[in-house]
This record gives sequence, C-alpha cells and structure tokens, in this order.
Amino acid sequence: MKEIMMSIARNNPPRLALVTGASSGIGRAFARRLGAEGYDLVVVGRRLDRLDELVAALPNVKVQPLVADLGADAGVEAVADVCAREQLSMLVNNAGVGHYMPFAELPAAKASELLHVKVVAPTMLARAAVSGMVARGEGTIINVSGMLAFGGPAPLGQAPGRAVYVGTLAHIVALSQALHEELKSRGLRIQALCPGLVATEFHERQGLDLSAAPRMSAEDVVTASLQALALGEVVCAPGVERADLLGAIFQADLAAFTAQSPQLATRYHTN
Repeated sequence: MKEIMMSIARNNPPRLALVTGASSGIGRAFARRLGAEGYDLVVVGRRLDRLDELVAALPNVKVQPLVADLGADAGVEAVADVCAREQLSMLVNNAGVGHYMPFAELPAAKASELLHVKVVAPTMLARAAVSGMVARGEGTIINVSGMLAFGGPAPLGQAPGRAVYVGTLAHIVALSQALHEELKSRGLRIQALCPGLVATEFHERQGLDLSAAPRMSAEDVVTASLQALALGEVVCAPGVERADLLGAIFQADLAAFTAQSPQLATRYHTN
C-alpha cells in the first residue's frame, strides 16, 4: 500500500501557485485561499517581514517567500527565473503600484517603476511560465488589472492624474485577451481580473482617503476570480452585475477592428 501511495504522489505532484504582491491586499487573499485549497505557494513581495507573517499564517501550507522588487529589471528577472524553473499550476500577477499624479509632473523614475510593475513584470513572468504550462498541457494565469482599464475618459474625481496607471491596466486586459486566443487550444486558462475599489492599502499609499466609499473586500475579489475561471470568463469584473456590458465593449472593439479599410474614411477627406 505504501508503494501505491508513493506512486500516486509522484504522478500527482502538489499544485504550485506563484503570487506576486502577496504581502497584502488581493495578493495576500489569493495566497490564503489557494493555500486553503491545497496549493503549495511561492509568495513574492518587497518586504520580508510581511512575507514571513504570511508564512506564519499558513502553518499547514508549503510556502516559499521570495523577496523581489518588480519595479526593477533585476527583480523581474529573479521572479521570471522561478516561473521558468518551477512547475507552476497557477501564476497570479497581482503586484501593483499607482503613482497617481499629473502626467507632466510624474517623475521618470516613478513612471519607469509603474511600467515595470504593471507591464514588464506581468508580461515577462507569463512568458517565463507559459512554456512549461504548454508542455504539461495545463496552467492558469491570472493578471490583475482594474476597472480603470475601461476608464480612460472617466472624470478624475479625487485623483490628480493617472494616465500611465490607466494605460498599464488596459495593457493587461488586451494582453490577457490575446493570450487567451493564442493558448486556449493548448489547455491554458488566462484571465484579466478587473476589480473596482477594494478595501486594501492601495489608495492610502496614493494619499487618497477612500475609507468612506463603498469598497469590495479582497476576499470577494478572489472568490469572483476563481468562480470566473469555472465559468470560462476571460475578463472578470467582480462588481459588474451585467456581464453583457463587458461583452458589448468587446464586440464593439471587434466591430471597429473588422470595419477598417485601406481607404481613407470619408470624415477625413479634405474639401
């Protein structure tokens, strides 16, 4: 019997998930939920003390903390190496940074950090993980974006400016949709997760007090994401009741894409 159980264990290795931005908020909620569902974990964050707290909170889960700054090339490369080396069942690209400020005043270093965390890191980590997932014929990649991906024309509200941040979220949605089309026949599931306001530390770090605004819990965001995977949704918007609204956006995108012509549109003709 012992030999049979060992054979089963070899043929059914534990599922392994890597979660970035795991030290707080949505990333922490993902780590806790996936650990409860039997995943081993690689948890990535900038602060070792926060990661150690997470490890202590999951005593019955195999958790490997990985300190890395995804705002820099070296951090992205270090985590990408793990994604390529380990047999990941799931990659959750959750790490985030905002830097809300007017575009003309956004320091180059902050713009670069934002682009690394929300564009370079999700792209390169997914690239590193995909080869192994394709070879195994299965795997899930969840890329955390946000409803501001659809909010480029939205009024600023309390934000002094957020153009680069909004652009990065839109990149994540488009990347996820394109990867889904490319990889769905290879057994992979790709999701863009687009929450709205969430009760985390994120906005406080931007100097915005949104404590009085209705906000979703990080745990509910994770519940929506995992249920959306079961439903086959590529874009998950946890707070949008009418899924047809998202469908209308994407159908309009495709309608515009397929309506293009090599001829100059009439409205651009000169008199």
